[in-house]
Order: sequence, then C-alpha cells, then structure tokens
Amino acid sequence: MSTVENGEDPAALKEEGNALFKAGDLQGAICCYTHALKLSDSPAESAVLYRNRSACHLKLEDYTKAESDASKALDTDPGDVKARFRRAQAFQKLGRPDQAFLDAQRCAQLEPKNKTFQDQLRQLGAQIQQKAKQLNSTDSRVQQMFSLLRDGSAKTSDRQKAAQNLVVLSREEAGAEQIFRNDGVKLIQTLLASNHEDLVLPALRTLVGLCTGHQSRTMAIVNDLGMEQLCAVMGSDASPISLAACHLLQVMFEALTEGMTREIRGKEEAILLEPSRELRSMLCHLLNMMPAPSVSGPGRDSAINLLVKQVPRKSLKNPDNSLTLWVIDQGLKKILEVAGTVPELSDGPPLTDNSHMSCSVLLSKLYDDLKSDKERDNFNTLCEEYVQQHFSRPGPESKLRAIQTVSVLLQGPSDAGNRTLETSGMMEAVISLCASKDVTHQQVAVEALIHAAGKAKRASFITANGVSLLKDLYKNSENDRIRVRALVGLCKLGSAGGTDFSMKQFAEGSTVKLAKQCRKWLCNGSLPPTSRRWSVEGLAYLTFDADVKEDLVEDKNALQAMFELAKSEDKTVLFAVGSTLVNCTNSYDVEKPDPQMVELAKYAKQHVPEEHPKDARAFVEKRLLKLLEAGVVSALVCMVKQESPALTESCRECISRVFLALVERQEDRGAVVAQGGGKALIPLASDSTDAGKTKAAQALAKITITSNPEIAFPGERMYEVVRPLVSLLSLECTLLQNFEALMALTNLAGISEKLRQKIIKEKALPKVEGYMFEEHELVRAAATECMCNLVLSTEVQKLYLATGNDRLKLLVLYSGEEDERLRRAAAGTLAMLTAEQPELCSRVPGTTTHWLEILQALLLSEVTDLRHRGVVIVQNLMQADKSLSETLMDSEAMEILSVLAKGGGAAPDPVSKVAQSCLDKAIEYGIIKSRQEGNTG
Repeated sequence: MSTVENGEDPAALKEEGNALFKAGDLQGAICCYTHALKLSDSPAESAVLYRNRSACHLKLEDYTKAESDASKALDTDPGDVKARFRRAQAFQKLGRPDQAFLDAQRCAQLEPKNKTFQDQLRQLGAQIQQKAKQLNSTDSRVQQMFSLLRDGSAKTSDRQKAAQNLVVLSREEAGAEQIFRNDGVKLIQTLLASNHEDLVLPALRTLVGLCTGHQSRTMAIVNDLGMEQLCAVMGSDASPISLAACHLLQVMFEALTEGMTREIRGKEEAILLEPSRELRSMLCHLLNMMPAPSVSGPGRDSAINLLVKQVPRKSLKNPDNSLTLWVIDQGLKKILEVAGTVPELSDGPPLTDNSHMSCSVLLSKLYDDLKSDKERDNFNTLCEEYVQQHFSRPGPESKLRAIQTVSVLLQGPSDAGNRTLETSGMMEAVISLCASKDVTHQQVAVEALIHAAGKAKRASFITANGVSLLKDLYKNSENDRIRVRALVGLCKLGSAGGTDFSMKQFAEGSTVKLAKQCRKWLCNGSLPPTSRRWSVEGLAYLTFDADVKEDLVEDKNALQAMFELAKSEDKTVLFAVGSTLVNCTNSYDVEKPDPQMVELAKYAKQHVPEEHPKDARAFVEKRLLKLLEAGVVSALVCMVKQESPALTESCRECISRVFLALVERQEDRGAVVAQGGGKALIPLASDSTDAGKTKAAQALAKITITSNPEIAFPGERMYEVVRPLVSLLSLECTLLQNFEALMALTNLAGISEKLRQKIIKEKALPKVEGYMFEEHELVRAAATECMCNLVLSTEVQKLYLATGNDRLKLLVLYSGEEDERLRRAAAGTLAMLTAEQPELCSRVPGTTTHWLEILQALLLSEVTDLRHRGVVIVQNLMQADKSLSETLMDSEAMEILSVLAKGGGAAPDPVSKVAQSCLDKAIEYGIIKSRQEGNTG
C-alpha cells in the first residue's frame, strides 16, 4: 500500500470505502477504512472511520468487531447517534439486551422523534422482561432439583431424574449460570464422590454444559474440583464414566485454549485471563496418569487421547510449539513407560488392546510437531537413553521392555524407532528371543521383527536373517498367536513389490496360500481379537496381489469377520482394515507412466512396473459390488465414529478413498447414502490428510450431484457440505473435481436462500466467477450454471449492478456461444437478472454491438429451452425500457416474435405466450398496431 507521501489521503480512502459499501463490497470497504485509520491523525476523522467500519461488520454478522469499533467511535464522540445505534444493534445480537437497552435509550433521548430508535427500545424492553421471567423460572427449577439431590431420604429414581434435569438445564446459558451461582459445583462434587453411575454420569454431563464455551466458569470449576478428582474419575474401571470424564476434560481444554486466542468483553472482562497455568497443570496430571498403576486401561487411553488432541499445534503455520517441547521435557519418559509395558508380565500399569497403538500415535504427533534438528535430536536421545537403560539391565524382562518400546516407536516416529533399533545387540536379541520357549518372549520379539521389516534400513538384514526364522515359526510353532504373527512378517516381506505384478518376492501362488491362511484365522472365533487383528494386517500386505483381492471378496465369511472386527472395541485394526479395502477397491493413486518413457526404459533394460490383469476396471467394479453387498458401508461408518487416536489422519484417508470408489457408479450412491455414508463423509472432509479431505469432498460432490441433497443430508447437515465442496474449487484440484464441485454447488444453490448465503459466506463466489473463464467447456458451463442459481440472491445481483465490471457483458456474449449447455446457462442467468433488476436492461445494448444478433439467434434456436430464455429476456427488456422496445421492434425480432406467438400446436406453449406478451407490450407503447386496428383502418 502507498503512504501519505505517495499521495494517498484518509479522506479519499473514506470516500472510496463508502462507495464500496454502497456497491456491496464490504470486505473492500473494511480494507479502505482500516488503511485510512492507519494514516489518519485526526481523532474526529478516526471516530467516523470506526463508525463506518462498524456498519460493515454488522452486515457481515461479525458482531464482536462491530461492537468494538462502535465503542472506539463513542470514546471520541459520545454524542455520535449512529455509532451508539450500531453498538446497540451489536449488543442485541451478542445476547446482551441490558447493554443494548442503555444505548437505545440514549439514542431515543438524543432523537426523540426517530421511530427506529423507539421501535428498538420497545423490542429490547420486551426481551429484557422475557429474560428476567426466564431467569426466575430457571432459578426455581434449579432450586427444586438441588433440593431433591440433597435429600438423602428421596427415592433413588427421583434423585436420578433430578440429576438428568440438571443436564438439560446446564445446556442453556440461563440454566448454566443459575447452577453455577447457586453453588452447584459443590453439589456436583458430592455426586461425583457417590460412586453411583446413574448420578456420576449426569454430574459429568452437567459440568460439560457449564464449561462449554465459557472460560471463566471453566477456570473456577478446575480450581474447585481439582484435577486429581477429575483424573481419578477418568481413571475409573467403568468405561461410560471414563469416557464422560474424558469428554468433560476435552471441553475444558477447548474453553481454556479458545480463551487464550479470542478477545473477551463484557461480563468476563474482570476475570484475569491467564489460562495457560491451568492448562499446564491439567496436562501435568494427564502425564502423571501414564505410569500410575491405580489408573484403569481405558482411563489411560483417554488420557493419551486428550494429549494427542490438545498438545501438538493445530496448524504448522503457527510458530509456537512450546507446549509440545514442555510435554516432551516433562513427560516423554512417562509415555515411554506405557510404550514399554508388556501386559503379560506383572510389572507395569494396566493397558488395553489399544494402548500401544495410541502411544505410537501420540509419540508420532509430538515428533512431527518439532521444528528443528536440535529438537528432534533431543527427542531421539531421550528415547535412546530410555531403551538403553532397560536393555542394559540383566534378565529377559528388562530386554523385553526395551524391545516393546522399540516396537511402539517403529509404529510411530520411525526415525526415533530406527535410532533405538541401532542399539548394540538389539537385533541379535530380537532374533534370539524369536526362538525362545516362552510364548510372551516370542510374541514381543516377532512383533518387533514385523515392525522393523517395514523400515528400509533394516529390511535387507531381516530378509537375510528373518525370513527363514519366520518360516520356521509359522510351520513349527504350536501356538496360533505366534503363527499368525510370523505369517504377517512373511506377508510384509512378500509384498515388497507393491502392486507391481512383475516384482514377486515368493514363488507363484505363495501369496494366495498365505492369504488363505490369514482368512482362516480371521474367521476363527476361538482366537483372541488381537490375533485375528494380525490376520487383517497380513491381508493388508497381501492384497497388493489382485489374485488375493479376488479371493477375499468372494469369501463372504472373511469379509463379515473383518467388518465385525472394524466395529469392535479393538481400534488397532482400523488402519489394517482401511488399507485392505483401499487395495481391494484399487483406490490408491497410481501414476500412469509416459508410454515413450516406458519404451526407453525397456530399451535400456530397466525395470518397468506391470499391472496385474485382474486389476482392470471390469474386475474392480465387480469387487466393489461384492463389498457393497457384504455391508462395507456400515463398517466404514462405524470406523469413522470411533473416538480413538488409532483413527489417524492416514486411516481417515484410507476410508475417504474407499468411499470415493464406492460412489463412482451413480446407481450405487443411493445405497451408500441410505446406510449413513453421506453423514460419515462430512467429518472426513474436514479432518484427514490433504489427499483424504479432497477424496471425501469429491465423494460428497458426486452424491450431491445425483441425489436430492435434502434427503442425502437432512437438516443442518446440508450446510456442512458447502465448505468441502468449495475447497474443491482450487487450482491444486483436477478439472474433474472442479467440475463436480460446481455441479454440486449448483444443486445446493437452487434449494434455498439460506444455502446460497452459506455458499457466499464460504467465499465461493469469486471462485465460481473465475471458473466461468475456464478453457474447458464443461467446467465453464458448470460454473455459469452455478451462477445462474446464485443470482437468485440479492447480494449477487448487486455485483452485476455495480458499475465498472464486465459481468453482464460475459453473460450476453456466452448467450451467443456455440456450446448449447453454456448458452442455456448464460441465457438463463441473463433472464433472471433482467427480471429481478430492470435497471440492467438498459445496459444490455452497451455490452456488445452484437447483442441484437445474439437475442435473435436465441429466438430462432431449434432448442425450446433456448427459445424460451430468449423471449423472456426480450420481454424483460421491453417492460423495462420503451426505447429498447422500439429498437427491438425495428429489427427482425418483431417478425420472429410474431411467428413464435402463433405457436405450432393446438394448446399455446410457454414460448408463444411470452412472445404474444412482448407484442402486446409493443402495442401498449404504440410502437405497432394490433391486427384489429389494422383491419378497421
């Protein structure tokens, strides 16, 4: 931006801002006012700029900023009625009618005859009375519930009902405030100590209502209850109580972290806004839960889950990773205590089947959040020291602990895992323990071998030393737990060629035999779920082979068993199921090599990847149908619902890829939606890898194009679909994705004004306009169709009314293009605009010298839709301007309209009706005479 020295002055910027405001470009106006404020040194001028900017924020529904700017204007000039009225409006929208009433009252005193001020005053008075009445009513209900809960002689059922009623009351601000003010937290504390699940659960849910979005109450509750008590509740053996406490702590974290980032005004101004101390105290307690033997397995998993969600940065663009560094410094060794615990040994805290996987995810998240080599070296050193400390101790149990830690690190931050794997004697110990007589020793060692086999540095060592060992274990072990793990190791080493048909590690047919054994174990209900889960791991590797894919989709029992596992409590299976389904549906990305490069590679005798014949499109489509029949959608929906660190971004990406493959065929989309697929895709489109978000958004687009959005995404869910669709309007996406997003947005824009406003709010409008210039004719036509529905919104019409742009010209020119779809969309948009905004009619002749020819071509079109759009545009032009009517009637248009008015059938069609209406208008203006007058003459 230029400065005052460069000739830019605040007054000119203010005028420019005013013009942009009138034209409906609110963001542009805000930019001008903001720049003018930086340049202005006059308090009076600044007050006006703040007042004007407040008006923009009001229109954009950003009421906090609107109130802030109006207050700044009033600080300089308390008698500024406009600023005070705007602040009153903002206060009212922010739910603070008391403060709004005071401002409206002052406005009415300054201008007693202003009807707007009087109306607002009456409205606010009624609101305040209603709020007071509601508070009184709420207060009496709260007191009634408190009395019942304090009454030890009351029936248990009555006390439980009272506790449930408190939950309902806490979800409303008035109820939450009354519970909090009437010492409700102390009462809740007694309920938490009661050990009755029917009282503890409602108590936790009531606290959720009190804390949601309210920082000061959250800080008070954390201090009153103490993290010791909350962590003790979360560490309970009762799974529902543990999960409810986890949800409460999650809400508390969100309330405190949001409080650190947003400006809080009004009733919370008096509170000291320093939640970071409370946050670190809460995290410290969670870290202390890691090695505590008194904490249950589910409670520990919940603590890990909270650390995963709260500690790493949400965006790597944020430079501050101090919380991660603090957690690594304070708690990495405590997390490694869990990672190194072998549940079969007596020493160590209680774990669930999911604990090690959750630990891997947490360690990986912490490692990925580090910014420099120095920070990463520190992380690696701490891990190496921990592993070395246990590995160097005498006795097998310490070595097992070290190996188990390495296994968890290899599944998480693999760089750290590889470093610990380099520990002197580590691989030799793993190989040695594989031959142990003790099943637990064998199990830990074989799992470490499997995880190490996926790392490039170690794969050759294991291929040389581990394959024969794994084969021996698979063939000779009497324990199925060991055999299934050995089998997975062989599967992993056997699938090193991926989808390349020519790169096979084992003899022809070996992968099919291995897969058959995997399916057998998968269907064996007598095996523990952890062992059956390993059989899915094996299939995840083996399904790179198309023969294995074909066999698996034909085995309904194996598919059912896999889907049941996906829905079970064992969350560690999620990624294996997702990977297997990605392979079966061929929904992985495959780069098609350039044919010329392939020929050159063959000439140079270099390896050329080959596709398996059964990976052809026809085979893939049959596999998709088999999976749909087997119930794959319900399994995927259950997987998405899992609240677990095991549902990683990579796992979500797998699920998104499979969903996109399942909705590829139009006839399958209804079945996917009916089983909850549409609902499941919405969170996948916002929380996944970049590729996963794009795949989920494209699947949503395909569903929205061919299904009725009101049925596919009922209620408020329809508005959640808009953002993912808009994200596909990007240069990083393919033209197909752009096209499908535009088609889907067209459908949504035609449903309601509220949806159109949501699309506009997501900043889709400039993107849609950009695609109207796209070279690809289908994308260009789709963008114009989308605009055709968006112009039903007054806000979009104002953009066409604004002077100095070529939007109208583009529509007129497109109405004369050869592409029928584009012509239909452009002419439809033009017909709507000229009907809704007659002022635009007089501008049409100025767009191009060929405007008359374009209209006549529409009227003469063989396509009924185009003729209809043409006569409607002509009718709009004639109704808006007599001189335009004269121009049209002096041209060939009159003769064409006369022919169209006669129609071709027995009953008058819409085109002939509108054409006759045009001629009637010309008669009314006196431009032409009616046939009757002509006959009389």
